[in-house]
Amino acid sequence: MNNFEKSITFVIVSFKSGHIIEKCIKSINSNIKIIVVENSNDHNVKDYLENKFLNVEVIISKENLGYGKGNNLGVSKVNTQYAFILNPDAILEENSLEKFYKAQIFLKDNFTILAPNLLNNYGYFLNSNKNINKEILEVDYVKGFAMLINLKKIHPKDLFDENFFLFLEEIDLCKRIKQSGGKIFVIQNSKIHHLGKQASENILNIELCRNWHWMWSLFYYNYKYFGIITAYRVGIIRFFSSIFKLFFSFVFFNKKKILIHYYRINGLFNAFLRRPSWLRPDNI
Repeated sequence: MNNFEKSITFVIVSFKSGHIIEKCIKSINSNIKIIVVENSNDHNVKDYLENKFLNVEVIISKENLGYGKGNNLGVSKVNTQYAFILNPDAILEENSLEKFYKAQIFLKDNFTILAPNLLNNYGYFLNSNKNINKEILEVDYVKGFAMLINLKKIHPKDLFDENFFLFLEEIDLCKRIKQSGGKIFVIQNSKIHHLGKQASENILNIELCRNWHWMWSLFYYNYKYFGIITAYRVGIIRFFSSIFKLFFSFVFFNKKKILIHYYRINGLFNAFLRRPSWLRPDNI
């Protein structure tokens, strides 16, 4: 393990991800510290992972904290210069960290976030004119499933806005970093597999919760940065779109779609009333 790897701690926020998180952990050098924040209050996860992987520490949260607050908790326990935020359904390719190291040397540590490129159809802005060199691309934001945060450039208390429970937390973080003059880069030849929507058990109440929070977070993000008029304009368009889709779901008696659009409407309604993002899978 080189000095760069010694300066990294991985932080993985999990919610009932036991079926897939092991693949994620195994893709990381076994000498690198990993902090798992388990949001399901399942102490069996802690016992199992800590016994199987000597480099893993599991923190059991007392409640479901969500993505942002869970990562804030994990990063608060990091004692290294870098915190590598990673989703439990993301798998590093071999030599990924070597490419991060080369980028860190090239950039002379002048970055707040470094992120890998993707091995699926959610690719970054590869045709941008902001290429630093043929492999390093400066961007305005990165996806939250995998990002190396330089804690010399941002204090842990300034990381994720805990008003978000799910969705847009990383976009909000990147926007604040850019507004303060920070730099965000994608390493185009450092690849990662992101399986997507496999971090939690595939059960209906989680999907309904995701739909509720997508609408709530979209309104809150627009309100935070673009003001109340824009937030309501965007929200009302989404609101009536969901009403329309809900009607047709009733017509065709698609029970799952009925529930999804109902929860999307409900999430927006709560955002309109400026209520906090209170819904959790266990409330459904």
